Amino acid sequence: MILSLEHIYKTYQQGKLEVPVLKDVSLSVEEGEYVAIMGPSGSGKTTLMNVIGCLDRPTSGSYVLDGQDILSLKDRQMSDVRLHSIGFVFQSYYLLSRQSAIENVALPLLYAGVRKKERLERAQAALERVGLGDRLNFKPTQLSGGQNQRVAIARAIVNNPKLLLADEPTGALDSASGEQIMELFSRLNGEGITIVMITHDADIASHAERILRIRDGKIL
Repeated sequence: MILSLEHIYKTYQQGKLEVPVLKDVSLSVEEGEYVAIMGPSGSGKTTLMNVIGCLDRPTSGSYVLDGQDILSLKDRQMSDVRLHSIGFVFQSYYLLSRQSAIENVALPLLYAGVRKKERLERAQAALERVGLGDRLNFKPTQLSGGQNQRVAIARAIVNNPKLLLADEPTGALDSASGEQIMELFSRLNGEGITIVMITHDADIASHAERILRIRDGKIL
């Protein structure tokens, strides 16, 4: 078991109002699985992703990732988990526009204190894994949307994370580029990477091995 959430609640305070977003969510993911969490806007799926990604703490419940009790960690330890154990892929690629593809991919290794020579070697290997070995020195403005998303995926896997979290990964792409990105995810999953993908799109969700549906803050 790589990930286990039990009885997760998340309530936001808006002035004097309490707004419940997640209501008693329990789910688990095995190592090597490819799971889609699907739901409409406002269903709680982004909040759930933020909890899984250690970007937000739930109001109550328990969360174990790779044997670690996440909710007992201090903020700094949680940011270490984000750096070393989780790779993020977002709809907006969040690439640095002045940096080349290889520099963007090497960033997490810079934060992790890896030496420059090894950073660049590992970043190049990650770009080769996503089919961009011939675009190492291209900047985001010189690449297509699909290629930029590949750079973002290379950056997400460069640290060999335990978990790849993807939030609407094809949301900004045309259908042909989106299909290529989904093929890439399937291939990476075949290489042993555990993937949890958040989406509202049934076609995209159908690429996963298992689909969980969330509505009104509850897993159906």
